[in-house]
Formats: sequence, C-alpha cells, structure tokens
Amino acid sequence: MSTPFYQVDAFTDRAFSGNPAAICLPESPVETGWMQAVATEMNLSETAFLIQKDEAYDLRWFTPSTEVDLCGHATLAAAHVLDELGRLGDRRRIAFATRSGRLYATFTEDGIELDFPATPVVPAPPPDDLLAALGLERAEVFRSRFDYLVAIEDAVQLRTLRPDFATLAQIPTRGVIVTAPSDVPGKDFLSRFFAPAAGIDEDPVTGSAHCALAPWWAERLGRSGMQAYQASPRGGHIHLQLDGDRVRLLGRAVTILSGRIHV
Repeated sequence: MSTPFYQVDAFTDRAFSGNPAAICLPESPVETGWMQAVATEMNLSETAFLIQKDEAYDLRWFTPSTEVDLCGHATLAAAHVLDELGRLGDRRRIAFATRSGRLYATFTEDGIELDFPATPVVPAPPPDDLLAALGLERAEVFRSRFDYLVAIEDAVQLRTLRPDFATLAQIPTRGVIVTAPSDVPGKDFLSRFFAPAAGIDEDPVTGSAHCALAPWWAERLGRSGMQAYQASPRGGHIHLQLDGDRVRLLGRAVTILSGRIHV
C-alpha cells in the first residue's frame, strides 16, 4: 500500500508557525491500528485520515498515542489539502463525518472557517496536584466535555508557565487549557494547552480548546466575536464567532511537505 500524506501548518499564514498536522489520504478504509502506528511514526500533535464517501469525507484524528474525538487544526489542515488538490471542484463548503458528529469547513476570502460544536465549561473543583503541576497557587477552575480550563489574570504568568508534565499526565482528562486576558494588541485573550496524557506536552494551537474558550470569554467580554492568540512557542491566531451552540473558527494554513507512506 502506498498512501499520500501532506504536512500542513494550521492556524497560521506562514511556514514553521501555527500547529503542524499530517493529513493522510488512504484510497480505501484502513485498520485503526495502522492509523495509530502512522500517527506514532509522524510524531506530530495530530495525524488525520481522510476517506471520501460521496460528497463528504470520513475524518479521524490521532495523537502519537491515542485517537481523539475532536481536533480543530487537523480539520483545518485537511480542508486546506483537499482544496489544494482540487478535490472540491467548485464547492466552497465541505462536510466531515467524525466522532463529534458532522463538521463543516467553508472557504472564504479571509481563510477557512470551521463550524464546530461548542463545549461549554462548568465550575469544577481542581483535581489534586493540578494547580501545583502548573506552578500556580490559585486560579479559577472549570471543566468541559474534554478538558479542564484554568483561568488566571496575568498574561506574563501564562507565558512563563513551566508545567510538571509527568504530574499533569496523571490527571484524568484529555488536556488542560490555561487562559488569561491578552497583552497582545488586537487580541482579546490568550491561552496555552497541555495534554501529556494524550501524548502531547504542549499543543501549539488547539482549535478544539477554543470551543470551550469561546463561550467562556463571550460571557465575560459581552460579545460573540473574538480574536484569540495561543501563546505557545510557535503561536497561532484564531478568529472566533460564537453562534448559539456552535463555534466558528477562522484560520489559514500552509503546506510544508508531501510524500507517500509505503507500508
């Protein structure tokens, strides 16, 4: 079997920033174990697998260690690859069948807009060692369907966090979002995302985390449209629009390399 793949930097308009994802295009269904082995070999935060079914595509996402239920940057990268390959024809909107239901990507003049389910948070007691693992003495803590959200007030503190990843990996959650008000002109808030339990110490730009951040910040800012920056070393920009129980995430992507998997 020879399977084409593409490595794409997502939520950025320049190479070597944003969040890299591998997009694989098998010609027919493949075994889950093979997909996980490929994702482990790629060793990126996400490797996505696309198989066309009529007008839609089946889409699955894998970290180096596990399959996940929702991923924004690899969905953005997948839509970008399909468009570059001319697979969409005149269509400007594409549907993906996923473990989180039907997701959509729409091509606009400003980039690719993803239509995702919101994952609102509720207040939650912090698990033992969560704040200590982040190097924090106090913070507001919330829980979404997937992750813990930790809110602090200092952007500098957010940027300088040095988590204890071994301890974080023991907390029963996909990942931990940390957020703070922005110190970047034109941005409404900052975040970082840590997911050592899923094989990713720090994810560079996490679209699915913003499905929780968007409703949380919309309530505090008093508006539905927001500009977000994920303050990882690579960094990434996301324009957000909260629309009821959906979140629209707008971003761009850049193809870095392509090749074939010969196993």
